[in-house]
Amino acid sequence: MKTGQSLNALADEIARQHTAKHDLIVSATKMRGETTPAHEFGLVIDEPKVGDVRYPLNDFVCGQLAKKLDIPLTYFKRMREFNPALLDLNVNGWLNLNHADSYLVRTLDGRARALLSTRYRRLDNFDLAKSIVPVLQQLPGARFESVALTDKKLYLKVVSSKIECEVAPGDIVHAGVVVSNSEIGCGTLRVEPLLFRLVCSNGLIVQDRTMRKNHAGRNLVSDNDEVLVYQNDTLEADDKAIFLKVRDLVQTAVSEATFDLISEKMRKTMGIKLTGNPVRAVEVLSNRYALNEAECAGVLRHLFQEHDLSGYGLLNAVTGYAQEVDDYDRATEFEELGGKLLELSAADWRPIVEAV
Repeated sequence: MKTGQSLNALADEIARQHTAKHDLIVSATKMRGETTPAHEFGLVIDEPKVGDVRYPLNDFVCGQLAKKLDIPLTYFKRMREFNPALLDLNVNGWLNLNHADSYLVRTLDGRARALLSTRYRRLDNFDLAKSIVPVLQQLPGARFESVALTDKKLYLKVVSSKIECEVAPGDIVHAGVVVSNSEIGCGTLRVEPLLFRLVCSNGLIVQDRTMRKNHAGRNLVSDNDEVLVYQNDTLEADDKAIFLKVRDLVQTAVSEATFDLISEKMRKTMGIKLTGNPVRAVEVLSNRYALNEAECAGVLRHLFQEHDLSGYGLLNAVTGYAQEVDDYDRATEFEELGGKLLELSAADWRPIVEAV
């Protein structure tokens, strides 16, 4: 499993961001786009009692703005690089036409980190961690195997050393759970079962759509004369109910019943033999799940290192390669890909195992 941060460092950064972040509900009439001479695009917001405040936008938020204004992203990027004045003209023109619209602008350390719908439901990392970390610590033999706070998401990956099984002689896996959340619209609040393979420290995340909470809520609209500042206690009561549900989902994810079911699925992949060309099998996998050339080569290398040309060997190659991926978000996607392989039907496996 990809190594993350220490739990103490994570807690410190979550607390810091909780204090430093600043959320606004802004009417289109109270903001404008503005590019600096260094070609850094930002939003200038007319805030109450402050006046104009400029918030630079990274590529992710530029993508969200482009989507809100229905500007093709490639065109947005081209204008930003080659004709910033035209970009400002486009953005401000569409904001003017959309004058009745309002947006949730999430900022941190003086920069915009998200531009979202006013129906976006804040489920923030500080409140989530405060509620769920004590629950995770109470799991039998709990060990925080990997935790991280990236620009996009919070991840808490916990392994229970007291719940284990031997899927093959000498090949022991432990039960675990992953709690992940995004404050900027990169995904739902998710609670998912995790399998941790001791022999190689691989982590496999089993996706379960019943264990997700969408960031959707009541609509908050700013009128043309006011910028609404989000207060941290605005949705506190509703959050408590949601986090109680998360607690129950954590306990379900690491239950003996869930673990036995997933372990049996893992054993069944041992009987899926790669009868075709293993190189071609990884290429089929790569095409299906949008892996780039370097990732495809990495998975193939791990497959040969496993000395196991079966479905089990392939999913371990995928989760083993995850430990080499620099980006934590992308590494987690590879751990999730292992879980997707676990759920494939015989018909889905056939093009992979018979690839020639």
